[in-house]
Amino acid sequence: MADQELTWSGVFARWDRRLFDAVARRHWPGADRVLPRLGRAANHGVLWGGAAAAIAVFGSAGARKAAVRGVASLALASATINTVGKWSVRRPRPLLEGVPLTRQLATQPQTTSFPSGHSASAFAFATGVALASPGWGAVVAPVAASVAFSRVYTGVHYPSDVFVGASLGVAAGFVVRRLARDAREAQIVPGDERPAVGAPALPDGAGLVVVVNTGSGTAAAAGLDVLRDRLPEAEVIECDGSELAAALSKAASRATVLGVCGGDGTVNAAATAALRAGVPLALFPGGTLNHFAMDLGLAGTEATCHAVAEGEAVHIGVGRFSPGPEGEPGYFLNNFSIGAYPELLGHRLRWAPTIGGGPAALLAAWRVLRAQRPVRLRLAGRPRSVWLLFAGNGTYHGTGPTPRRRDNLGEGLLDLRLVHGGGRPGPRLLAAAFTGPLSRSPVHVATRLRSLRIADIPAGTPLAYDGEHSAAPSALVLDSLPDALTVYRPR
Repeated sequence: MADQELTWSGVFARWDRRLFDAVARRHWPGADRVLPRLGRAANHGVLWGGAAAAIAVFGSAGARKAAVRGVASLALASATINTVGKWSVRRPRPLLEGVPLTRQLATQPQTTSFPSGHSASAFAFATGVALASPGWGAVVAPVAASVAFSRVYTGVHYPSDVFVGASLGVAAGFVVRRLARDAREAQIVPGDERPAVGAPALPDGAGLVVVVNTGSGTAAAAGLDVLRDRLPEAEVIECDGSELAAALSKAASRATVLGVCGGDGTVNAAATAALRAGVPLALFPGGTLNHFAMDLGLAGTEATCHAVAEGEAVHIGVGRFSPGPEGEPGYFLNNFSIGAYPELLGHRLRWAPTIGGGPAALLAAWRVLRAQRPVRLRLAGRPRSVWLLFAGNGTYHGTGPTPRRRDNLGEGLLDLRLVHGGGRPGPRLLAAAFTGPLSRSPVHVATRLRSLRIADIPAGTPLAYDGEHSAAPSALVLDSLPDALTVYRPR
């Protein structure tokens, strides 16, 4: 048996060396200038730290989450490789005979060869990013593959070192995703919203009409199975985004309770329909981003089914801007903004179908930071120049111009954040990102109020609300509607 194991290990070692030599002998046009530098840039994770910072600054909220996941995956892979991997096998580095001098690194690594730490870090970062944001993952993946290949190309690793390191990196990305999912579910805690007395209890779902956005992906499909099992008499209507508004309006006109399955943009449309029809809303989270459901304390479809069956609901406040699209008031459950973010969102939505979400976000950020001018308008009767105006429905916790988490959706206040104009937008927005809540500085203002009048808005200025995008009127009023909407949530 020992002889057989020795034979197999010998065969594998010869195959590994032959592949290493084949890479060394082959001429790769242009690679001598690029790959060694790329490998050096990835030393100590510098390349991936820079990539994460760029994604966080120029990307959306989902992109920032992807950047954090990528860094966490890299940290896990690096810790595993450098503590367990390197010192368990102790494989010597390849002999450099046959590797051209122009490819060899000026300073050779002193650690053991198996597995490749650079490959593990590269694929861990790429996997962590891709699992949270496939578009950005598509941007990062070719760079990660190039870094891994550079380790064989420059003669510091065998191909098997790279393959095993990359596999461990991918595994680290999946582990971090599972840990993040568990942590997110543990953090979903109901807030302090006022209970809604007399909300209809629908034990079998009769009277509940649920509109499902089929473009929301696999999460929505999985939630439907639970919904049909727990509330078999509920009516389910599936439609795509182009039919969503009409389907919601029609459903709200004949439902005892209007249900919706989708992400934040879909939920916004459903809340608007429910407000206009005067019916409660049942939310079944099923989109890529479910910020409203998380802030409300909804863990998933099972929780909503229980609340509908038992008649457990709360009153929440709703943000309103008047006039909104097509002259009617518009509503927001999460936030409203004018300035850099709506400009970026508009470019990204326009380019994403052609080049993908990640590249579109990066190109949009470059375009906005390079060409965007501050918006000159009048706030509460006073002229202002702003890079960004952000109004949250309820008080957000955390720093910066666009913070994240809310504890109470029923307080009936707008969380207003302003980034003043002047200077370049990039430094201003970055400075605001490190400014605390309720602050007043030359860069950033944060306060809370019930209403705000905005006038003298330049023609063509875009606005964004709950991820939706439209043109702003010349003047509008932002206000908060306390206890405007009844939403089902378990006690």
